Amino acid sequence: PTPVRARRRWPWLLLLAAAAAAGAALWLHPWSAPAPRRAGPPPETPQAIRTALVETGDLPIRLVGLGTVTPLATVTLRTQISGQLMEVAFTEGQMVKQGDFLVQVDPRPYQAALEQAQGQLAKDQALLKQSELDLGRYQTLLKQDSISRQQAEDQVYLTHQYLGAVQSDQAQIDTQKLNLVYCHITAPVTGRVGLRQVDQGNYVQPTDPNGLVVLTQLQPITVIFTLPEDYLPQIMPHVRAGMKLPVTAFDRSNTTELATGTLATVDNQIDTTTGTVKLRASFANTDESLFPNQFVNASLLVDTLHDAVLVPNPAVQRGAPGTYVYIVTPESTVTVRPIKLGPTDGTRTAVLSGLTAGERVVIDGTDRLREGAKVSVITPPETPARMPKPAK
Repeated sequence: PTPVRARRRWPWLLLLAAAAAAGAALWLHPWSAPAPRRAGPPPETPQAIRTALVETGDLPIRLVGLGTVTPLATVTLRTQISGQLMEVAFTEGQMVKQGDFLVQVDPRPYQAALEQAQGQLAKDQALLKQSELDLGRYQTLLKQDSISRQQAEDQVYLTHQYLGAVQSDQAQIDTQKLNLVYCHITAPVTGRVGLRQVDQGNYVQPTDPNGLVVLTQLQPITVIFTLPEDYLPQIMPHVRAGMKLPVTAFDRSNTTELATGTLATVDNQIDTTTGTVKLRASFANTDESLFPNQFVNASLLVDTLHDAVLVPNPAVQRGAPGTYVYIVTPESTVTVRPIKLGPTDGTRTAVLSGLTAGERVVIDGTDRLREGAKVSVITPPETPARMPKPAK
């Protein structure tokens, strides 16, 4: 090439050499090399759990059934006679005692009928007395053969008729006296009266469908509840021995205790449609915490296990090994321990075998645990103290 062309190519050659040198530097620079990978799996993260200590203690064995509060006596007061309602002596919802005066029905018609029956009795008593005197004379004359035997016998039967009339009059008097008693209505039992069904001034009669008022006995009161027939072998030996088994009544949510009482009796047959048996428990109900027809949960205490190994119910797991728990080891790992369960009281369960007191079991966070897994025990947060109220 000519000198002119050589001078024109020289800058391009320098540019190509610089680009090649820069590419080689980028290729050979250490930061452009890929980072080496770590050998083996990443370290395991401990699973957060909550634990509880296995303890020994007494475990009450309770049988719980749904029941209804049932009064021993519910009386619908009705009039046994017809008449005007003259007086209502009670207040709705009032507690009354047996024998207290409640209602007065107009007694005047029955008082008049009583006096009429008494007058008729006096008349018939006089006729009877006269007939008895005549009978005495006739018997004397008959002995003297002064009258016929038929006349004397007729007088005997006439005397018997008057005697029957006197007895009938006495029955009428007793009936009217009883009607006067019916006019004055009193409480047959001690309890609480409900809402008044008839107002004062109305005409009442025995055929009225609703009666006058409903009186319900509240003290004592009972609860009728049902239990499966399978529990009878646990209950009947105590009943036959005359033991008074304790019964506790809780509200419908089974959280609030309402009253405590004793088992009164067990029904004499099993309901074949449900396979349950009815039981009646008695409660003093002095504070009136139980209300008639209220739904409650009745808890019957049939026995108590002493010195039993107890675990919280959330610790018990069920799966392929059967029933088991997770035990926390000193190395902060867990191990599976099969156990044999006993009775439960709803919050704790007795363990018949597989655990000893002092071991620590997992009660929360068991869903992702496995044999030998690392764990981290979480301490439940303490309840913050209340701030003091500012001084007034």
